Amino acid sequence: MDRELLRHLPIVVAVARRGGFSAAAAELSMTPSAVSHAVRRVEDAVGVPLFARTTRQVRLTEAGQALVDVATDALQEIDAQLDQLRTEGAARGAAGWLRLNVPRVALHWVVTPLLEQLAAANPDLVVEVFADDGMAEIVSQGFDAGIRLGQMVGAEMVAIRLTPPIRVGVVGSPAYLRTHGRPTHPDELAAHRCIGYRLLTSGRVYGWELEEDGRDLEIDVRSPVVVNDYTYALHLMRAGFGLGYVFLPLVTDDLQSGRLQRVLETYDIEEPGLFLYFPERSRRAPKVRALAEAARQVSADLRQAEKLTDVQSRVR
Repeated sequence: MDRELLRHLPIVVAVARRGGFSAAAAELSMTPSAVSHAVRRVEDAVGVPLFARTTRQVRLTEAGQALVDVATDALQEIDAQLDQLRTEGAARGAAGWLRLNVPRVALHWVVTPLLEQLAAANPDLVVEVFADDGMAEIVSQGFDAGIRLGQMVGAEMVAIRLTPPIRVGVVGSPAYLRTHGRPTHPDELAAHRCIGYRLLTSGRVYGWELEEDGRDLEIDVRSPVVVNDYTYALHLMRAGFGLGYVFLPLVTDDLQSGRLQRVLETYDIEEPGLFLYFPERSRRAPKVRALAEAARQVSADLRQAEKLTDVQSRVR
């Protein structure tokens, strides 16, 4: 093996993952010209172009995709072995760099307690959290693990439950409901101001999913505003701008304080919940084992908290 060629392979993989030389250079703390030079050296060595370059984009050729697929697997295996060595040499816990791809809705809810668990047991582990509401390809994009709703996790992935099943429903502020009234059936939502949410991957505005007598309903609501950030959607709901469609555990405090109120409760749906997931081959990497252990503890804590909330609700 040409040692110089081997040294440049991670740069080729980074360009493929980031979709360009400048983005790869920023990730690798290199100059774009140095990245371009490294890619050109590999192309000269193998005798075929790895990327098709235009003024607007950089994309893999068929030969480039084949090389990147093999190199990505090999580099991940090497990374796992290095993590094992770092862990064995560390005072305690896993070591190295752990990259997570997570939706924004999970950040405060499950990622913060996950980070607390990891930091307590693994002081030599660095965790990078990448907030992404799209449908990420964690392996090709260089992530160790991701968090998504259960139905979004591929069957080939190892999945660990983080949250109990999640009820989803409609809420509104007292001010909005006083001014515009309270709908009693999903069909009445067409006459209300509803806060829309645009999905990043498909680009479509999400249809509100409700349930009536075991039958699924998808409601195309009238949206005077469409956002792609759930925290801003919550702000608009609290401000009385319109009705919102939310994961109900995220607004527990708002509901208990009366800042928001439930609407159309009997039409709520239930989602499978949030899961941590990662490739099967990563299971034995020390940092992924530490992550899985932390996830199981977070899941147990959330189940206990949900039971406590149920008991308090029944007492009230």
